[in-house]
Amino acid sequence: MGDVFIRHIELLGYEKRFFPSQHYVYMFLVKWNDLSEKVVYRRFTEIYEFHKALKEMFPIESGDINVENRIIPHLPAPKWFDGQRSTQNRQGTLTEYCYTLVNLPHKISRCLHVVNFFKVRHDDMNPVTDSQTKKPEVFLLPKDAKKNPTDITGPIVLQTYRAIADYEKSSTSEMALKAGDMVDVVEKSESGWWFCQVKNKRGWVPAAYLEPMDGPDESEEQEPNYAGEQYIVQKSYTAMEEDELTLKEGDTIEVIHKLLDGWWVIRKDETTGYYPSMYLQKAGEANTSVKSELRNRIAPPRRSTIRNAKSIHKQSRKLISQETYRRNSKKYIQSQRNMKENLQNKAKVLIEKNEQEENKPKAQPAVPPRPSKDLILNRCTESTRRKIL
Repeated sequence: MGDVFIRHIELLGYEKRFFPSQHYVYMFLVKWNDLSEKVVYRRFTEIYEFHKALKEMFPIESGDINVENRIIPHLPAPKWFDGQRSTQNRQGTLTEYCYTLVNLPHKISRCLHVVNFFKVRHDDMNPVTDSQTKKPEVFLLPKDAKKNPTDITGPIVLQTYRAIADYEKSSTSEMALKAGDMVDVVEKSESGWWFCQVKNKRGWVPAAYLEPMDGPDESEEQEPNYAGEQYIVQKSYTAMEEDELTLKEGDTIEVIHKLLDGWWVIRKDETTGYYPSMYLQKAGEANTSVKSELRNRIAPPRRSTIRNAKSIHKQSRKLISQETYRRNSKKYIQSQRNMKENLQNKAKVLIEKNEQEENKPKAQPAVPPRPSKDLILNRCTESTRRKIL
């Protein structure tokens, strides 16, 4: 079987194609043991034929001999006519099928039949198209599709971005760009690496090299949150620029601004600066193998480090200066301290007031005056009157 095997298969969605005739293909993101990631396209009829052959290769595990021994997942047969509705409804089943397939014993999940079926083909990199027909329609699977795959409605139009400068790829999973290239963004990762596609190529691209066609991308960035979110540093990094921070693994920091290029503004004590988001993990969040493998990659380049960047927009990209981050962050910290001190002072005053009330001597009740002889004779009983006579 060799050393090549698949770590993970993720269903991204499906495409509706119109050449040579209308048909549907599923999009799979296949992650290999060498950390490369490839997108492949397969018709459901192909997947079902692959499934039947797999069952023949492993009759015991497919339940042909004893149903109780079956571990290979079920897969419904294709319909006589597969339309868009059946293609869409089948996505939940395929998601579960791929998850179970990869987690089967190695003799099945890493056999040549599985490896070869999901290897990149020529048609995956260069799909057959006709310039006279319309562009394929892409239907992406939502993030929470495992819970409710029927939420998919479409077509989902991918955002088109433009490259602002040349980019040379540094690994096979990346995609090279030339200034002015138009790409469709399939997935935006918080790490600053975006999965993009054009007609004949697909791969990961640094978000810093891309700008949307309809306006500068600062509108997609949320406002800074000076209250901060607590994160733990999972990988050390030495600052390369003056506005970056040098941190060690295990340090606790606060994220105050999450930027799309994968460089977040963080706060350590009263110091602020940029740090690669792919090396951070939210406090209390469980670590995953995918995140661990991601951290083995290099951090994406920052927008400020790109030379010869040319934007098509008249409005320049709004940037918040590091001085503004520092000043507002210190202002927030000081306001929190003042608020804390005020609460402590109020609590102290209240305690002191309560202590004073407790230590204050209590007033003694007044002794009533002795009644007169006439009053006793007029109002008291016979026995009481006898005592004063």
